[in-house]
Amino acid sequence: MVAVLALALALLAPPRPHIVWKPIPFGPKRKAETAAYAERHYGRRTYVLHPKVIVEHVTASTTFASTYNAFAADVPDPELGELPGTCAHFVIDHDGTIYQLVPLDVMCRHTVGLNDVAIGIEHVGLSDADVLGDPAQMRSSLALTAWLQWRFSIPLADVIGHAESLSSPFHRELYRPWRCQTHSDWRRADMDVYRSRLATLDRRDGIVPGPPPRARPIGC
Repeated sequence: MVAVLALALALLAPPRPHIVWKPIPFGPKRKAETAAYAERHYGRRTYVLHPKVIVEHVTASTTFASTYNAFAADVPDPELGELPGTCAHFVIDHDGTIYQLVPLDVMCRHTVGLNDVAIGIEHVGLSDADVLGDPAQMRSSLALTAWLQWRFSIPLADVIGHAESLSSPFHRELYRPWRCQTHSDWRRADMDVYRSRLATLDRRDGIVPGPPPRARPIGC
């Protein structure tokens, strides 16, 4: 009976897209830095991730290699100046290739206030419009996000753009100067287009997407 149920669930699952495993260095030193970061910013000392949110990003660069090298370096980021270095779990290249850089049970520093609950997906490009207008990149992005939604039971409302981070109900930042820190990539208008396409794919794959996120007062 258990085997039959497992087979039924497997048949209902959306297809796992092809993912190229290309890990960045993430040894004991970086895990310790991540745990210390989590304690300072979220109040718990751990590098373990339990995903509840998916955050879409744009790299603001033109090549996968430059993004990979920046994430692999593990140096204090120039914007906020704190270790660990920035990273994302996935990077999607212009041709649609999906690279996974970090295991999904490990925190990655990509979104202030959400790193302890969020999977980060970067898209190689200079703007939201670059990604939305790239058919190969969009196909891979939507397929990956839908599969992650299914795997971790993440509703459409918790698939957000980086620029929407402050409005997430999961957002929490203990360090006061950073409580209103966010970025401009994947603004709500562009994410509404993205989520509309994602909801269509979700329904095709048997995922109940749920409603899109509601606007929430940010208080910044």
